[in-house]
Amino acid sequence: MGVSPEPPGQSLGGETIRSVRNPLIQAVRRLHRSNGRLEQGLLLLEGTHLLEEALGLGLRPDLVLATPDWLERQCALLERLPDAGRLRTASPEVLAAAATTRHPDGVLLTLAMAQLPSPTAGDASPGFVLALDRLQDPGNLGTLLRTALAAGVERVWLAEGADPLQPKVLRASSGAALALPIERMTSAELHTRLAKAKGCGLQLVAAMVPEAAGTVRPYWELDWCRPTALLLGNEGAGLAPELVQLADRWVTIPHSPAVESLNVAAAAALLLLERPRQAHGGTAS
Repeated sequence: MGVSPEPPGQSLGGETIRSVRNPLIQAVRRLHRSNGRLEQGLLLLEGTHLLEEALGLGLRPDLVLATPDWLERQCALLERLPDAGRLRTASPEVLAAAATTRHPDGVLLTLAMAQLPSPTAGDASPGFVLALDRLQDPGNLGTLLRTALAAGVERVWLAEGADPLQPKVLRASSGAALALPIERMTSAELHTRLAKAKGCGLQLVAAMVPEAAGTVRPYWELDWCRPTALLLGNEGAGLAPELVQLADRWVTIPHSPAVESLNVAAAAALLLLERPRQAHGGTAS
C-alpha cells in the first residue's frame, strides 16, 4: 500500500503533523530502504530542487510534505502542484525524522515508480547505452546519471551495485535519474544483453586504465557517433574480465602516472561527452 496523504484540514496542507509516530511519517520512513520502496511502489525525493525537477518533467507527486516556513517561502512553486490535496504540513522536527538528509530544506515528496521512463520504451534499438558493472558508490552513480543525460544516453543498464532509486543517488543526479530509462540486472544478464546488442551492430567500448595490455587507444580516436555502448566498471575492481573480453573497442584517458586511476565519474564525463563533441563538428583522430 502506498503513502497516501490524509484529507487536508482548513489550512493549506491540513493540520500540521507533529508526531513521528504518525502513520504517514512511518510510511515515508520505510522508503529509506529498497524493500520499502518496492513494497509501496514509491520513491522518496528530498529538497526544493528535486521537487522542481519532478514537476518540470511532468511527474505528479503522490505526496508533498513541507514545513510551514517552506510553504510561506514557496508560493510560486506551490501553484505548480498538480494536486493540492497531496500536500501535507509537518513540523521541522517531524520532517527531519522523515528525511534521509541531515539538514533537509523543508520539503520532501514521494513519487510513484510507475511514472518513471520505461527501460523498454520504443521499438528502435538504442544508439547510445551506458552499461555499469557493479558500481557501488551512490554519489558516483548519481553523478554518472546526470552526465549520461547531458550526453544523450538513451538507456542505462546496471549490473547489480548501488540502487539507482535510493535518495542519495537521486540527489546526486539532480533529478537526472527520473528522466533516464534505467534497468537493473544481474552481471550474467548484463553480459547476455551486451552480447545480443553487439550482434545487432552496437560497438562495445570498454574503459581501461592507460597501462592495460592489448589494443587500447586514446578515447578521442574512436568514432563515438556509431551506435555505442560504453562499459564502465566497479570503483575498485574495474570491469569484469568477461566484459573486457566481450568488448570490441578498448579506450583509455591518458594521464600522469602520478595518479593510478581516475574516479569513475570523472572519467565518464570525458568519455560520454566525446560523442556529442564529435557530433557537433569534432572528429575522431
